[in-house]
Amino acid sequence: MLKPPCAIFWHRRDLRLHDNAGLYHALRGSLPVLPLFIFDTDILDDLPNRQDARVEFIHLALGNLRDVLATHGSSLLIRIGKPLAIWQQLLTEFNIGAVYTNRDYEPYAQQRDSAVQTLLASHQIPFHTHKDHVIFEQHEVLKDDGKPYTVFTPYSRKWRAKLESQTEPSDTGEKQSAFLKSYPIELCANNLFQTAPLPYPTLSDIGFEPAGIPFPPAAVARGLIRTYDQTRNFPAQAGTTRLGIHFRFGTISIREKARNALFLNDVFVSELIWRDFYSQILAHFPAVATRAFKSAYERVPWRDVPQELERWKAGMTGYPIVDAGMRELAATGFMHNRVRMIVASFLTKHLLIDWRQGEAWFAEKLLDFDLASNSGGWQWAAGCGTDAAPYFRIFNPAEQAKKFDPQQEYIRRWVPEFNTNRYPTPMVDHAFARARCLDAYKTALGQENN
Repeated sequence: MLKPPCAIFWHRRDLRLHDNAGLYHALRGSLPVLPLFIFDTDILDDLPNRQDARVEFIHLALGNLRDVLATHGSSLLIRIGKPLAIWQQLLTEFNIGAVYTNRDYEPYAQQRDSAVQTLLASHQIPFHTHKDHVIFEQHEVLKDDGKPYTVFTPYSRKWRAKLESQTEPSDTGEKQSAFLKSYPIELCANNLFQTAPLPYPTLSDIGFEPAGIPFPPAAVARGLIRTYDQTRNFPAQAGTTRLGIHFRFGTISIREKARNALFLNDVFVSELIWRDFYSQILAHFPAVATRAFKSAYERVPWRDVPQELERWKAGMTGYPIVDAGMRELAATGFMHNRVRMIVASFLTKHLLIDWRQGEAWFAEKLLDFDLASNSGGWQWAAGCGTDAAPYFRIFNPAEQAKKFDPQQEYIRRWVPEFNTNRYPTPMVDHAFARARCLDAYKTALGQENN
């Protein structure tokens, strides 16, 4: 029997139906659309923890997707394996007329998509990709000479200018940037592939177990964003949105949040611009995933001291603001952004341990791990990244605690033994560590001119 033709929409970092650019364009096509998600074993097999909360989060998000699709008489096709092999199998199961997806900018994703596109092309099947994960992607915000920005401030100015360069009336009649328009699938949902519910694997079928970590909600009070600039630096307060995991896996729309934030808080908008900035840096300079953006910093003589690295991971450095952050990360998969800077500075400059060691630990533990932002943030702290903090900027953890946790609420929440004989003494003296760091960096960077 001849199989009915269909299009497939491949979900990856866009686990929602609402305001999903690629899905919208797929549904506007002539073929009924079957949504697909692949649990990629090339990624999953590298995860060291079978209780990885991010896999659980994805599994829950897919369950929500499946439930909504069922209300439209459709379902979600879920497969487990290597993407290229999965697609080879799908070609034998379905009469695929087109494939749609949203672009992913990480190096592995680029290689994966190139291989899948080549396979589909060999069967004369078009592979349509769309922008959905960022506001502006690699080539949309460039210098006047066509080169990428490597400093945030001028990039931010050009980003804002481009956003304002094309406006159109919104539903309220106000002018709104065309780059932030919504993609309402409600207008074309009747073009979903009609099917009875498809098999839905359990978390154990995928090879994982529940992590027992609560996930932050996708909905955030407008008042929190409105006061974001006043509260974001104080880890004891609920002053940040904790939306990182939702942006990472696309359970919320970046365009929708940007539309709201433009009228609420400019500092929050700047955080969204930083996200685009690091994404385009990774796209233009993929080597930053594993190497310093500023090549001279590859000569920094990082110390190989596993026992000190383990104390940092365990939150037993003797610096309470550092230890609080590391323990919060271990317990919740989250760390306050101000504290992320403090603990990263401590590892790279107080302990003189390679930033890649810290980046890898964050990649393993953070619910909102994003390669572009994680690499960018760690290289900023180590001084070796684009637009990074200068190497001689070395946070004093005690002073940072006084400034941003003056009542020690955050510290006492995560380090209850603080100020008792059970709490360790500082593993390194601040003045000694600062002098050692400056000497090491000066020596390494001085070689550039020899």
